Amino acid sequence: MPDVVIVGGGISGVAAAYEIARAGHSVTLVEARRLASMASGWTLGGVRQSGRDPAELPLAKAAVERWSGLDTELDAATGYRRRGNLRLARTEAETETIRELVAQQRQLGLEIDYLPDNAAIRAIAPAIGPSILAASFCPGDGHADPVLAVRAFAAAASRHGAIIREDVAVRALTCSGSRVTGVETMSGEVVPADRVIVATGIHAPELLQPLGLALPLMVKLVCVMQSVPLPPLFEQVFGVANADAAGRQEIDGRLRVTTGIGDWPHEPRSWTSDALAPRASDIATLIARVTQVLPAFADAGIARLWGGLIDLTPDALPAIDAHTGIEGLIIAAGFSGHGFGIGPVTGEILADLALSRQPRFDLAPFRLDRFAGATKRDAEPTLHG
Repeated sequence: MPDVVIVGGGISGVAAAYEIARAGHSVTLVEARRLASMASGWTLGGVRQSGRDPAELPLAKAAVERWSGLDTELDAATGYRRRGNLRLARTEAETETIRELVAQQRQLGLEIDYLPDNAAIRAIAPAIGPSILAASFCPGDGHADPVLAVRAFAAAASRHGAIIREDVAVRALTCSGSRVTGVETMSGEVVPADRVIVATGIHAPELLQPLGLALPLMVKLVCVMQSVPLPPLFEQVFGVANADAAGRQEIDGRLRVTTGIGDWPHEPRSWTSDALAPRASDIATLIARVTQVLPAFADAGIARLWGGLIDLTPDALPAIDAHTGIEGLIIAAGFSGHGFGIGPVTGEILADLALSRQPRFDLAPFRLDRFAGATKRDAEPTLHG
């Protein structure tokens, strides 16, 4: 019997599997589809500290330090590059938002600069459009390849003895009294365990609700577009003040850009790739937004286009909690479009919770019970990773 079962094969799940396995404990991870098939694969892949909620900033800072050595630690490429993050202002109102963000984050000890005009921006990133008025620049931020990173963690976990099972969907968590005892798969197989980590993104509420646990999520639909390979244009991740567009250039030269396009009004399990396909109007909106920021995008050939679903909590902070009233149950969901970058540290935290170790971070802001009485529409996602 494994000591721990992890449900969900995104970066949080595979990073936790790696940490638990290398600590010498048996762990099985089950993923309903393929690894990184949901938010961790749809994400832009940003690894940022800038723009984080103060509660999340310590995790983000620690994660940047982990990312810097992950290729060596995991003995595999993650695509990580530390080239900075630009958050851009397109209007006077957005300029004030950026100015305030820089002031607030400097007070929190983050190295971040205010770029007051277009010339200052283009001195760092010449490909940015001439209509952009101001920006913040955090040189310690960066980006990684989502799929490469998830697979690197999974492979390292496997080398330490973790069992990684894809195409295994979980129907329910099994319990005895107020203690979790494992999971039941859709095929009827019961996988017993002393502890279970639920890291299933948009599917977390349907596993928790039968146990009397409520995780209020608004499911958000995002549009992602990838160009054909282009010559080097810029090294940073870019976003905008209201988070309705973001992008970066991948290592192979492809531009990867994304934007929010509205709610997903269906049951989470009902999604298919065809159902998520963006409409023509959504594609036009994305192209227009990105072209204003990056004029070269107007002439870039499009290689791929897809939709993804984001698990948005009322305050846009995740639930990371072992104080659920169900002994042995740990929750890690609701990352609201920015869980990828902190994934390596989330894995550390989940391993600590599963192995009864004291995490090195204050997890009070991420307690599940903070959502008691909360509505689903108090926050908007930030899609920088």
